[in-house]
Amino acid sequence: MPVPIPHFPSPVHAFVWRNWALVPSERMAKVLRGTGADVLALGSAMGLPRPGKVSADQWRRSYITIIKRNWHLLPYEQLLELLGWSPDKLAYTLREDDFLYVKLGNHKPKCTPLKFSNDLLNVERAPLIPKILQEEFGNSLGKYQSPLFSFVKDLQRGVANKPASHESRFTPRFCYSYFALYGDPLLEPKADPYPEGYLRQLAASGVNGVWLQGLLSKLAPFPWDPKQSVGSKERLAHLAELTRRASKHGIGVYLYLNEPRAMPLGFFTSNPNLKGVREGDHATLCTSVPEVQDYLQSAIAHICRAAPGLAGFFTISGSENLTNCWSHGGGGSCPRCAKRKPAEVIAELHSFFQAGIKDAGSKSRLLVWDWGWADDWVPEIIQRLPREVTLMSVSEWSLPIERGGVKASVGEYSISSIGPGPRAQKHWKLAKQRGLATIAKIQANNSWELSAVPYIPAVANVAQHAANLLKANVDGLMLGWTLGGHPSPNLQVIAELSRKDADAPRTPEEAMLRVARSQFGPQLAAAVVQAWTRWSKAFREFPFDGGLVYSAPLQVGPANLLWEKPTGFAASMVGFPYDDLERWRAVYPAPVYIGQLEKVADGFLDGMRELKAVGGKLKLSGPEKARLAEELRIAEAAGLHFQSAASQARIVMARRQLAQAKAVDDAKKGIEDLQRSLEMEKEAAKRLYSLQAEDSRLGFEASNQYYYVPLDLVEKVLNCRDLLDRWLPTQREKWKV
Repeated sequence: MPVPIPHFPSPVHAFVWRNWALVPSERMAKVLRGTGADVLALGSAMGLPRPGKVSADQWRRSYITIIKRNWHLLPYEQLLELLGWSPDKLAYTLREDDFLYVKLGNHKPKCTPLKFSNDLLNVERAPLIPKILQEEFGNSLGKYQSPLFSFVKDLQRGVANKPASHESRFTPRFCYSYFALYGDPLLEPKADPYPEGYLRQLAASGVNGVWLQGLLSKLAPFPWDPKQSVGSKERLAHLAELTRRASKHGIGVYLYLNEPRAMPLGFFTSNPNLKGVREGDHATLCTSVPEVQDYLQSAIAHICRAAPGLAGFFTISGSENLTNCWSHGGGGSCPRCAKRKPAEVIAELHSFFQAGIKDAGSKSRLLVWDWGWADDWVPEIIQRLPREVTLMSVSEWSLPIERGGVKASVGEYSISSIGPGPRAQKHWKLAKQRGLATIAKIQANNSWELSAVPYIPAVANVAQHAANLLKANVDGLMLGWTLGGHPSPNLQVIAELSRKDADAPRTPEEAMLRVARSQFGPQLAAAVVQAWTRWSKAFREFPFDGGLVYSAPLQVGPANLLWEKPTGFAASMVGFPYDDLERWRAVYPAPVYIGQLEKVADGFLDGMRELKAVGGKLKLSGPEKARLAEELRIAEAAGLHFQSAASQARIVMARRQLAQAKAVDDAKKGIEDLQRSLEMEKEAAKRLYSLQAEDSRLGFEASNQYYYVPLDLVEKVLNCRDLLDRWLPTQREKWKV
């Protein structure tokens, strides 16, 4: 069943509230079998300001945000109606849009159909909501200096900055769009992932490559089912145009390949000879079959001919998606691949890609990512790879760390831990011995440690990581996965450090000072570098663990709801954290998890206050003041997210203590801890609401869209007030404290 929402009088109230700023009232009304006037009346009765118009561009960019907020409210049929989608489109999105169904928990709650009735306008508890809103927010609701998605226009407009003119020791240096639609970006020309102004800003930040995902069956003829390739000509035309536009800014375009994609079992009824390993209701297109090999090679050649300016491809051959028969280690169940070594199958797969590039006479590069390869496969794979390819490895993978006395190791997605780690160094060495170029995949801007800010201003960590990679003689950089494509000081510092000319900075500190001067002016530069250094030191206390960064409430932060009883739901991958403390903390004892996050939060918030105080004493120009205010907002938002993740853990622990109390003293302590932490969460939500109202980038990440919107933070205040005003008094009465 869905999680309870006692802070709303009914699920219909919650539905109207959560969709208020994102879905046109007439569309909501259609789902509720009411009228637009009914929806507006219900929203007004809750004290909501009249919503603005939902633009076509906002609607295109909001579908994941809308799916998430209605997952626990609408049954499947009403969710389709709200989106205006077919079942096939939703199924494709849940499967292919960067593991969306996994992020939703691999589970659709059993929701009761919602329907409007006039009785809902007179529900007894409804008047409490506008009263609380007035007490907590006054008249500030709905007054946004930076409305949702307004950052897209800011990035589209760009600036007149020129590309970095110096030659770099890192080539390529490529990243993902800050606001691209992940699922099928080349069929959405009105939602251009790389408009001119944005490309100009990336070039000025030292970026010379961008990437987007592509499915071979959507880009080239799929011989066994031509319907799969409908729209391929349009996609390739848009790809070719993108490569032409990007090249004007010195930027190359790369396609991400995760192929061949597994097919539904029904596909193999008419193509049984193509079937390889089965998982669930899908099976692989076996790459040991000649017809599949021909398809892979010809499809790559087809793409290269249609987009001759394409800079290259990068592959993952061991991802969460089932692709080749050995992609998940289960090749032994394929009658063909069982007779072949995993290294042979994986290296051969890349030989088909490289042959397709050669057939087209293309200059495209093939970047082979070792993600997901078993360690004992790697040496032989590298020995078997085509000599033209480049090997890419996650820099910080397997880096040993210690946090709060707990020893752990880094997987990936870390800025708090400074690479490179032993795994990448070993693989790069093997590649260099073979004569292959190497690339370090890093997270230059942000990571799943915190992706709800455009960049984590732990610039000293990023600078030191780049300096270490220069010493390791790595040839190029992938600057981030789907998160981290915003122009930033982090990217600029990497560009400064990697300069080949005689004026290149000699140390990370010198590079940071140059960037700070260009961004904030000479008066403030030293104080900014000091703040970056302090935030970096604090961030190195982050309790890193792969499960922790996926499960803990780091991305949702103060918007994550709280409950008086355990929900029973398991935290999902950067989706719904719920109240799952055991998964949040991973390998760290709860007190260590909390303590380390509080160290990080204190470092960011204290450093923010110190920098703000310094800036307040200086006579800064208008642009310098604006740039300082932006940096302070980002640092404060980061601090609030880390503080909230710790507070929520304290609340779960206090709730547990209260539920298990046998004596009054234990109950009293649990109630006091709950009171204090709930008040802290309420104030954090209010403060983050103010920050998001000023900066629409906060709470956003390309592949997840908005983790929260301003009204979600207001809902969190209602949630905290409900627990403080309704639930805690019952506990005090029960224990007579």
